[in-house]
Amino acid sequence: MTDSGRVLVVIPTYNERDNLPRIVPCVLEQGNAFHVLVVDDNSPDGTGEVADALAADSERVAVLHRPGKQGLGAAYVAGFKWGLNRDFEVFVEMDADLSHPPAMLPVILGEIRRDVDVVVGSRYLDGRITVVNWPMRRLMISLFGSWYARVITRLPVRDATGGFNAFRRHVLERVRLDRIQSNGYSFQIELKLRAWRGGFELREVPFVFTERDSGESKMSKSIIWEAVWRVWKLRILDLLGRL
Repeated sequence: MTDSGRVLVVIPTYNERDNLPRIVPCVLEQGNAFHVLVVDDNSPDGTGEVADALAADSERVAVLHRPGKQGLGAAYVAGFKWGLNRDFEVFVEMDADLSHPPAMLPVILGEIRRDVDVVVGSRYLDGRITVVNWPMRRLMISLFGSWYARVITRLPVRDATGGFNAFRRHVLERVRLDRIQSNGYSFQIELKLRAWRGGFELREVPFVFTERDSGESKMSKSIIWEAVWRVWKLRILDLLGRL
């Protein structure tokens, strides 16, 4: 891949009206290679209209409107397909709430340009926990979730559930996006697992995750329970060679 390759940063949104005008300019400031696709699920707070205004101001910003709240995984799949149809070479998953630092984007892109297939932004690398302002309960759920996913699926990354990841185009073309069934945070586990089992190299890079200071977290009990049982289904599909 050459240095001129275009990068699509996919940002799913639901009620992120205040955060979106903060995160989008920060992403664009990282270089002309970076483009933003906001995937909005008809946010009642008017996030979609804010996204449209940002897109009107920059040709490097686009918006994909969906009719309702359909889940994180479905939003990313829709965003990836949009970008694949427009010849982007690198795809980045990123939250709208500034918990994923835009300044890390050139670092991640640098790894991709060294022919790494998948770059995983990690909060738990080399025995360090780089999380700021999380309550202990939330941190323990996240740590246990990553450990649980690794043990069951054998996925060789420390931060299995993290959502700050980058993929080269050919990875997404081969992981069979239409077969992904996970829709909450288990989507992050499934996508990494499919990439790894597809023979692609995954490399973790550390970053500092900072809890949002505006808006509400989308974490819920249903999302947690989906991840608990979904990893077992992924393990079975893997053993059967059906991932």
